[in-house]
Amino acid sequence: MTRREPLLNPVSIKSLHPTQITVGFREVAEKQREWRERSISKGSEYLGRHMIPVVLGPRNQTFILDHHHLCLALLKEGVQDILVDVVLDLRALKSREFWTYLDNRAWCHPYDEMGKRVDFKSIPSKVASLKDDPYRSLAGDLRRAGGFAKDTTPFSEFIWAEYLRRRIKSAMVESDIVSAMARAMSLAKAQAASYLPGWCGPNTSKESP
Repeated sequence: MTRREPLLNPVSIKSLHPTQITVGFREVAEKQREWRERSISKGSEYLGRHMIPVVLGPRNQTFILDHHHLCLALLKEGVQDILVDVVLDLRALKSREFWTYLDNRAWCHPYDEMGKRVDFKSIPSKVASLKDDPYRSLAGDLRRAGGFAKDTTPFSEFIWAEYLRRRIKSAMVESDIVSAMARAMSLAKAQAASYLPGWCGPNTSKESP
């Protein structure tokens, strides 16, 4: 892959196109809180450390590869522009070819707020239209609490969100986050979760004599 130099001219957040359908709104709120704490004295430094990786796609549009939560948080806080790092230029591809390429590289996540895979056309065209997946928020809370380690696997928090979605009722996640977190922490340490990225549960396998 040939990486381009980061674009030093700010790009409008409203012009950026998501490559996923959902975020965790509680996670977005946490990013908003972080921004408020830093914006007055260290806002420029904060943005400089969080350059958005993007790819150029059909019709000269710019697509986000990571930091969707941050982009939405900044947008909600009234920030208009952000610096981007162009990872790859795919403007020569047609729309279906483009999305298939991203999908094969695990650079997009076409799953709705119920965890169901949908057509690429369901991916919103703007950051402000990202939907809430409460289980993605729960997975983010779980990672920050030490339930699992940060991992380079693409969309690792979404993988954890699916594990939790199948085991914790939505009513608990939406109305009793304390109980949901306790249940999630217990599930995170179970051997059934050992296949998940960043798993750090107890190793119960016996060593050979």
